[in-house]
Amino acid sequence: MHELILGGARSGKSALAEQRALASGEDVVYIATAQALDAEMALRIDHHRARRPAHWRCVEEPLALAGALRAEAGERRCLLVDCLTLWLGNLLGHEDAARFEREREALLEILPALPGRVLMVGNEVGQGVVPMGELSRRFVDEAGRLHQALAKRCDRVCLVVAGLPLWLKGGER
Repeated sequence: MHELILGGARSGKSALAEQRALASGEDVVYIATAQALDAEMALRIDHHRARRPAHWRCVEEPLALAGALRAEAGERRCLLVDCLTLWLGNLLGHEDAARFEREREALLEILPALPGRVLMVGNEVGQGVVPMGELSRRFVDEAGRLHQALAKRCDRVCLVVAGLPLWLKGGER
């Protein structure tokens, strides 16, 4: 079972993914893509760590997401990826401009073959004003394309608003 959980900033998407992982009864591996590049992001990471159950294993992987998923996936295991848009930002800012395309294609290729449960969290960034600046516009465009491609490959897709899940594909079970 593969799920994509989308929402705006502070919408409750990560909390929903964590609830679903806990309710799965499976061994949970949290795959964190954030990097503590400044004090504000370090606080956000600390907040997420404090909220997670201590028995969940955490793998920090800011770039090679497909490789981490391949290494960690298994029957009776739930992988929780938080978050896709931080991963995207890490890649778009990488010194190797071609790395993004390679990593994106690797993720899209491996996802359907992964055993077990995969929960992926991403920020829905395409519902606001078109940003100024080429990199900002590319980020919004690439996030939208990534989410569309993942939604096609996922069994369930959810949009979270104000802490409330709206199931777009596959329904809640």
